[in-house]
Amino acid sequence: MRVASLYRYPVKGLSPERLSLAELPTDGYFPGDRLFAIENGPSGFDPAEPVHQPKIKYLMLMRNESLARLHTRYDDGSGDLVIGHDGAETRIAIGAATGQEKLGAFFKAFMPDELRGEPRLLAAPEGYRFTDSRSGFVSIINLASVADLETRLGLPVDPLRFRGNIMVEDLPAWAELDLVGRELTAPSGLRLSVIKRIERCAATNVDPATGIRDLQIPKALMKGYGHVDCGIYCRIIAGGALAEGERLTLVEASEPAALGVA
Repeated sequence: MRVASLYRYPVKGLSPERLSLAELPTDGYFPGDRLFAIENGPSGFDPAEPVHQPKIKYLMLMRNESLARLHTRYDDGSGDLVIGHDGAETRIAIGAATGQEKLGAFFKAFMPDELRGEPRLLAAPEGYRFTDSRSGFVSIINLASVADLETRLGLPVDPLRFRGNIMVEDLPAWAELDLVGRELTAPSGLRLSVIKRIERCAATNVDPATGIRDLQIPKALMKGYGHVDCGIYCRIIAGGALAEGERLTLVEASEPAALGVA
């Protein structure tokens, strides 16, 4: 399969950022992905002892579709979060106390009726990310599957609704769902173990460009295919680089498994 595009989502529920190249670390996460979350009132998250929390404790598209109207980017160099809205940009130094206050003020003004308490930015400690799934290390979306769903619906379906890290093409529609338990490799030596299908929730009903809840994706998946899955989660069992235009190749059963993997 060919890598059509790469995306990271620095803040859970906010905008994707397209990458031309990504360095994926062994036993790690997709770089720069889900580094932050914005809690919607006290979440109980403790960075000293990070435990996976239900996503409803954070601002997220499943319930807060207005987030899609924001255009955000994270500046790795400065550590600033830049939020674009209504033709203006707000730059927030999220590592500073004043930045937390500024971020809280922004979201209180932007979505006051959707807040259950103080909107506070949380930073993921080392070895943790604010993914929907405990095993959401790297996600792959097959563009042919999205196109097939689009044909069944008779309506456009933006692949970004599925908030994947790696968009692939040249793979038959839904063939990715049969790859669970298999491994994929890239020219750099990157090796991914496919661990599970991704079950889809109501967040996919939101148009990522307009913030309008205009489709019923899980219902359409169940009606058309008998499941609510679209995409696969992978674990990085051997680190390496991955670039747009490169190919991920299925590892044949006769090839030796990566060291340390049963």
